[in-house]
Amino acid sequence: MYSRYLRYSIAAIAAAAFVAASNVVAAQGVRPSAEPTAPVLPNPAGVARAKADSLRYPYTAADIEFMSGMIGHHAQAIVMAGWAPGHGANAPIGRLAERIINAQKDEIITMQTWLRDRHQPVPDGHTAGMMMVMDGVEHVMLMPGMLTETQMKELDQAQGAAFDRLFLTFMMQHHRGAVSMVKQLFETYGAGQDETVFKFASDVNVDQTTEITRMERMLSALFLEGREP
Repeated sequence: MYSRYLRYSIAAIAAAAFVAASNVVAAQGVRPSAEPTAPVLPNPAGVARAKADSLRYPYTAADIEFMSGMIGHHAQAIVMAGWAPGHGANAPIGRLAERIINAQKDEIITMQTWLRDRHQPVPDGHTAGMMMVMDGVEHVMLMPGMLTETQMKELDQAQGAAFDRLFLTFMMQHHRGAVSMVKQLFETYGAGQDETVFKFASDVNVDQTTEITRMERMLSALFLEGREP
């Protein structure tokens, strides 16, 4: 009789303890779970896709126009710089021309790759200017600062000191045009946010502004050296 009463008492105490524990859990807003919840692991394919998208977006029509137009802009600068050895340019201008050719050839590849990865038309890197279709006819549109056909002929016909003067004058004009293209890009809402476009445009702004200052000093030196015709 006593042992049966003891068993009933133990069962009652255990039941009361369970109810009390449940009330505490409920008061804390926690639901008891029979099994621990397994952590949710990221999908490797999804992570890779998100990473790729972060490199490709966002970009705008203004970014595409900038990268496309700058290819033709660079193409003309490379032609101008390539004339230096055969037109009697002095040594400092020859070195400047080499730097322009090397840097801008590499940058053209960067821009072409960026456009190709986004399934955009890719300029050939040799045509000076940007091909535009108007009334069903293709035209070459000059970007800001680019030389006209008359100016290019004038530079090509010059030799020695005359070439040096024209090269510096025209290349400064060319560089200022590139800097203005960067300014227009960054002033366009939503443009210039793509990582590659932002870095490239920023580099163009800094590098070509620096070269303008260098060319201004070189042009002044021509007067002092008596190489100004």
